[in-house]
Amino acid sequence: MPGRLISTAEGTQRGAFAPRDWLLIGVAGGTWGASFLFMAEGLEAYEPGLITFLRVLFGFLALSLALRRRTRIDRADWPRLAVLGLCWMALPLTLFPVAQQHISSSLAGMLNGATPISVAIVATVLLRRLPGRVQRAGLLIGAAGLVLIGWPSLDEGGNSALGVCLVLVAVASYGVAFNMAVPLQQRYGSLNVLWHVLAVALVTTLPYGMAGVPGSSPELVPTLAIVALGAGGTGLAFVAMATVVGRTGSTRASVTVYLTPPVAIGLGVWLRDETVEAVTIAGTVLVLAGAWLTGRADSGRAGERD
Repeated sequence: MPGRLISTAEGTQRGAFAPRDWLLIGVAGGTWGASFLFMAEGLEAYEPGLITFLRVLFGFLALSLALRRRTRIDRADWPRLAVLGLCWMALPLTLFPVAQQHISSSLAGMLNGATPISVAIVATVLLRRLPGRVQRAGLLIGAAGLVLIGWPSLDEGGNSALGVCLVLVAVASYGVAFNMAVPLQQRYGSLNVLWHVLAVALVTTLPYGMAGVPGSSPELVPTLAIVALGAGGTGLAFVAMATVVGRTGSTRASVTVYLTPPVAIGLGVWLRDETVEAVTIAGTVLVLAGAWLTGRADSGRAGERD
């Protein structure tokens, strides 16, 4: 496993979540839920590529202020950090604002609720261990929920369906990233890993970001939203998530995303007058139920982590 480019590891804490873990989960999940609102506000004045680049930039600057001493990275782990920079930052953070040109922030947040299912599938492949019966049931329930969430978009034309597909690709990318982050966080710490990952994303998102400059017209509220998106949603939230991932393992830590859909829905309806169909809410409930079951410890595998 250590010699593989894409690999994962078990968490260091096998017991119940500590108060510290729940606090980190609340910070990350709540902030990510608000991030979909921030992206929607940013799109009022900025092109999607520029939103992604500025988000990464502000996140990188925030972590640069917080990181007082960098830990030396082993040469063998540099390729892993590069891949993590692409699949945890550059790719999904590019896809989300593009998708939100076609779908609402509420729908994007609801689809993001499938992340724990994606994480569990990737963990199963990397750890070469089939999930237990409870986890398999969770995966099936979550898949049914995804169908319900995306169902209304089929009647809205190809653009809406495209937005749904882009978010699902981002969710799949997160599934790989959360698993890869576990051993790296355990070796180097959250701040150090995220600082290097954001440095990779800063370089890789620069060309698309600069291409969006001519079509953007900076305004106060969208700019403040992007600053909050970067410093909070890309800096603080990802550090909190990386810490929980290293402590509890990728599958259990992915419960963080449970908080994202309700926060995204509430803010979208409250502040942007977005509408949410009953079938979509039902699908979100199924996705969250499936994700919760997927993240539970299996009584038949009590000796195993995650």
